Amino acid sequence: LLAKAETVSLALYRRAAEHCAKVGIILADTKFELGLDPDGTLVLGDEACTPDSSRFWPADKYALDTSPPSFDKQYLRDWLDASGWDHTPPAPELPAEVVAGTSARYHEAYERITGSTVDNWIKECTQ
Repeated sequence: LLAKAETVSLALYRRAAEHCAKVGIILADTKFELGLDPDGTLVLGDEACTPDSSRFWPADKYALDTSPPSFDKQYLRDWLDASGWDHTPPAPELPAEVVAGTSARYHEAYERITGSTVDNWIKECTQ
């Protein structure tokens, strides 16, 4: 089972990383949550290759030994760390510009990776 999970994970990563590379994004890391369905079949149990589960970097901004800007939640993490929050509840209230900045990064990732807009996706889901 472990070997199968490894094979599936590496195949998923390769496919996603190759697609991202075509649109100028480095898929620096990601996680896959795998499980078994009631029949014992290995399944992907959660989102895959989203800004919440992955680290996306613009390829044109990457340089060795640097921390490039990202299209993921690192922007929010950086703000939380800079705010002085000690990571114990409650979390600080997020300023509107941090919410907007995080949203803009997620939208850009989605649009670059899929070639479509978030607004189009919302329309498709509500039709």
